[in-house]
Amino acid sequence: MSVSSATHDHVFLGAEHERSERRTWNVVALCAAMMVLEIGGGVWFGSIALVADGLHMSTHAGAMLLAAVAYRFARRHAHDPRFSFGTGKLGDLAGFTSAVILLMISLLIGYEAVSRFLAPVPIHFAEAIPIACLGLAVNVASAWLLSGGEHGHSHGHSHGHSHGHAHDHDDEAKLIETANGTYSLEIFEDGVPPRFRLHGVNAPLPASEVGVEVVWLDGRVQRFSMAPAAQYFESTQEISEPHAFTATVMIGGAAHEVTFEEHAHGADAASRDNNMRAAFVHILADAAVSALVIVGLVAAKIFGWLWLDPLVGIVGALVIASWAYGLIRDTGAILLDMTPDKAMAARLKSTIEDDGDELADLHLWRVGPGHLGAIIALKTRGPNGPEHYRAKLARFKNLSHVTVEVQNV
Repeated sequence: MSVSSATHDHVFLGAEHERSERRTWNVVALCAAMMVLEIGGGVWFGSIALVADGLHMSTHAGAMLLAAVAYRFARRHAHDPRFSFGTGKLGDLAGFTSAVILLMISLLIGYEAVSRFLAPVPIHFAEAIPIACLGLAVNVASAWLLSGGEHGHSHGHSHGHSHGHAHDHDDEAKLIETANGTYSLEIFEDGVPPRFRLHGVNAPLPASEVGVEVVWLDGRVQRFSMAPAAQYFESTQEISEPHAFTATVMIGGAAHEVTFEEHAHGADAASRDNNMRAAFVHILADAAVSALVIVGLVAAKIFGWLWLDPLVGIVGALVIASWAYGLIRDTGAILLDMTPDKAMAARLKSTIEDDGDELADLHLWRVGPGHLGAIIALKTRGPNGPEHYRAKLARFKNLSHVTVEVQNV
């Protein structure tokens, strides 16, 4: 029996770890400043409502501080040998903790709302409405800071819904530069068998015949015919697994080569930064409550519907509880080392066994955003050692830590 685990570092942090850390500290500073201003102003002007909102802002700042400290600790201890698989999962631990806090907050909001249904209290509209508007403004500013002032935060704050990416386990669309402009080649499989699609980015669809020739890692060669559609060319044949190969694209008589690599099928979940996701969910939850409170207060003031204020509180509590549950479910699964992608596990098994070997045991888990670990035990009658199988698994881009055990039978 022989075992191989390649020598490498154990830094399994997300691709934008340091940038996310800076953004989170900016939000901490904003929330802390607003907390001091509201509590100080409330004491100075004798406004209990302003003091109460300042205390609420302190919980907001505390949640952001938890995320920021988790980023800093993970970065500073990334090379600490005491962490066998690095500190990449610290963000998931912080996200789980934030989710539990968020769930407790939703229970408190729900309890307070039900209490006000049973025993209504007078509402000071002149103070409450401006404070709710101020809270909404702070949340919008916090969301902008967390996103870096742009939309390029990789959907890390997803609440568990699918964005329907057409090629969620392959590389992004491959850009091909030609004399006529730029084209993109993708593997499209959104609810249909996988096929190539060629789009014109800033170029017209080719007038001449288009073709794709694929060379897999095992040396297999296949030619794909491309048929024109309304806005793209699509291959007439399906693409077999694995989607890791070199493709030569013929456009206008010229050959262009691109390479596809295998990713985790749930690439979005595998790469998701749950620490940033938890911070963003906290802000969105607070913003949603602020917006609902504004609507409820304005309606109560204009129409006298005092019952609407506790009702929107209950709705807000349910929304927050739903988001918190999604975070607890996802981060808990990572902390317990559940298999993050069953489809990828099946493809690993198929890759190992395609030469007649037998997969005896497989452990697949997430060690950090965008990083998966795998321990593979297999039985073989052939002469190949662990390095042979490590080379076969090299196409799985998300595999960052692989241990292979070979049993000769």
